[in-house]
Amino acid sequence: MNQVLGMFNSTGPEAFSKMTCQMAPYFSTINPLLTDLRAGFASVQVPFCREITNHLGTVHAIALCNAAELAAGMMTNVSIPDGARWIPKAMQVNYLAKAKSDVIAVADGSQIDLNSAGDVDVPVTITDTTGQEVFTARITMNIRHH
Repeated sequence: MNQVLGMFNSTGPEAFSKMTCQMAPYFSTINPLLTDLRAGFASVQVPFCREITNHLGTVHAIALCNAAELAAGMMTNVSIPDGARWIPKAMQVNYLAKAKSDVIAVADGSQIDLNSAGDVDVPVTITDTTGQEVFTARITMNIRHH
């Protein structure tokens, strides 16, 4: 089992999310909770709060990008072969609706090959508490084997 996935399974979502924010402090700005993590899939819940809103009182575009990158990165991390490394290379985003509530970012890599080296596009969808899709992203991850 992947070491990161093993830590998630042994510590649980809350403790693992806190450890993630200690390793990569910028993620703490959205107070994320990794609710599900397994090979090919990651889900991140972000609570609605004033600190991540824009001038319209909705979730800020960059907070949505932050959640998308966390979901895609964690999914990639637990899905690539042992010893491989990854780094985000590009992100294409679409803002579809105003996010006025908690949001859930889902990275679903079940349909992509994460075993090969090179660039791979990871799809991420973010929905609000009503299930409305408010944001989508395609994050290009560069995977390298050592």
